[in-house]
Amino acid sequence: MYVIRLADGTLRVPQSLTSEDGRLIGNAYVELEPGDPDYERWLPESCTEEEAAERRARWLAENDDLEREFLAFKARQEDG
Repeated sequence: MYVIRLADGTLRVPQSLTSEDGRLIGNAYVELEPGDPDYERWLPESCTEEEAAERRARWLAENDDLEREFLAFKARQEDG
């Protein structure tokens, strides 16, 4: 998940909610507006919605080698 910078400057920051024992309950975005205490911390990591879409498309197009490596690793784990 990416920190998304909207046209009005609002940041959508991913946040996970976990139970007390550490199990993942869900993922969501929290919106931070300029002036919010954590805004400046997240701003350098942010990208526009268009940039995030380009990154996702590039990942889908270019992840074949990584996917093959992962599937080979997974097969070794299942065999061992």
